[in-house]
Amino acid sequence: MVAALVAACDTGSSGTGPSSSAAAPSSAEAPGNPATAVAQPLPDNAVGNAVDQLDGLVESIMDSTQIPGMAVAVVHGGQTVYAKGFGVKEVGTDEAVGTDTVFPLASMSKPIGSTVIASLVTDDVVSWDTPVATNLPGFALSDVWVTDNVTIGDMYAHRSGLPDHAGDKLEDMGYDRQEILARLRYIPLDPFRISYNYTNFGVTAAAESAARKAGADWETLSQNTIYGPLGMENTSSRFADFEEQPDRVVGHVQVDGEWVRTPVQRDPDAQSPAGGVSSSVNDLTHWMTMLLADGEYNGEQVVAEDALLPAVTPEIVSSPAGSPNARAGSYGYGFNVTVTESGRTQYSHSGAFLMGAGTNFLVMPSADVAIVALSNATPVGAVDALTGEFADIVQFGEVRHDWRTLYAGAYTEISEPTGSLVGEQPPENPAPAQPASSHVGTYRNDVYGPAVVRDEDGTLVLAMGPDGVTTHELTHWDGNTYTFTLRNENAALGSVSEVSFDPAAGRMTIEYYDDDSSDGVFTKEG
Repeated sequence: MVAALVAACDTGSSGTGPSSSAAAPSSAEAPGNPATAVAQPLPDNAVGNAVDQLDGLVESIMDSTQIPGMAVAVVHGGQTVYAKGFGVKEVGTDEAVGTDTVFPLASMSKPIGSTVIASLVTDDVVSWDTPVATNLPGFALSDVWVTDNVTIGDMYAHRSGLPDHAGDKLEDMGYDRQEILARLRYIPLDPFRISYNYTNFGVTAAAESAARKAGADWETLSQNTIYGPLGMENTSSRFADFEEQPDRVVGHVQVDGEWVRTPVQRDPDAQSPAGGVSSSVNDLTHWMTMLLADGEYNGEQVVAEDALLPAVTPEIVSSPAGSPNARAGSYGYGFNVTVTESGRTQYSHSGAFLMGAGTNFLVMPSADVAIVALSNATPVGAVDALTGEFADIVQFGEVRHDWRTLYAGAYTEISEPTGSLVGEQPPENPAPAQPASSHVGTYRNDVYGPAVVRDEDGTLVLAMGPDGVTTHELTHWDGNTYTFTLRNENAALGSVSEVSFDPAAGRMTIEYYDDDSSDGVFTKEG
């Protein structure tokens, strides 16, 4: 859910956020590769010193946030130099997190999926420039020219023009992957290739297209091209595999300041290429070792260097600079990419599920180091702050910025309930409701419909999603205005949606679905 904010936060952890405004070196300052040529020299034993401080950093962050569990690993010099688990897999138990404990990765799935695509590019199955429509029958966006020309790379760079998080609310309704992809054609587009809008289902469409060309479903393809060759034995892109893991975490959310087990474990299968990978830090060290070796692992070139390079280098500006002396954040194909204040290129990605997962990895190639941190709690910035602090110590020998405050503040924004009536009290003397029969019926909306309103013993119920599986009881507010509360991956606890009926016009407007994907207006049939 929170991946768009996470992308912006990754920019911050790379030294380009509000805590840092030092300018990146220009290409005129040095020949060759300016980022490495003019980088500030690393302190003596830079990685070793940072690793030595990790225990204390993790324990301090867990103490301040009280998150239940975390696992952390570091790769340097082709070896895993640190791997530890902290805390518990579930609150109220003594089941300790270990280095083989499996976590949902959320949007960290995108860079992993990007390496799956890179393996297909290596084998000339597809290229980054292959149009999505070429191998995905029936695929369409709202603009015919964009439909024909949007490429796998465009989708992985979030530059298709689809609005931010297009399709995510459909997933919360219960629609499957194919139905969500089919509905993308009704969503208005922003300008093609110059708009950066983070879209899980844009990435999913590209992955589906590539997988069909390869002749396998995405989950099997990921296993055959990346997980198997890298020996990632506890990694999968299927939720059922995660559920069957004997050594796995459960998600946690905060209720009244206390961490409790999430009422529903997030099932991300619909957007598996974008958010459905589960793995352990031990497995992820294999993947990070491959990244640092430019696609090589155990003497085998798993992914060609020239296939991987476009993914880990800038393809679009994702976070414009806020001032003339600040550095912009960029996005490659599934990777956040930036230059730190010490002049070092860094790529990274976070993952976050409101229903209980926070993840982050960070790679600094010029220091030959990568770190990954996984947690089993609603994101509060813990893992992001940890990797930011680690990167500071590697580069400067000390923590330079207050990453904990930066990330805690950023994630607080996405944990706030939504809706114009949140915190409002109903009118003391509301206008009476019209008879329920004037509102009952089936309403259409190309993106989010159908929506069925029915009368159940005097209570209006709104049913949406496949076969009306998602239901909301409507509470009268005033006149033809009703409300319902909701809690899902895209709506924090306490969110409220206004529902307004216009019986004369045969329309119903649902505030929650009035977004960049739709105008929220549902038209009554008949």
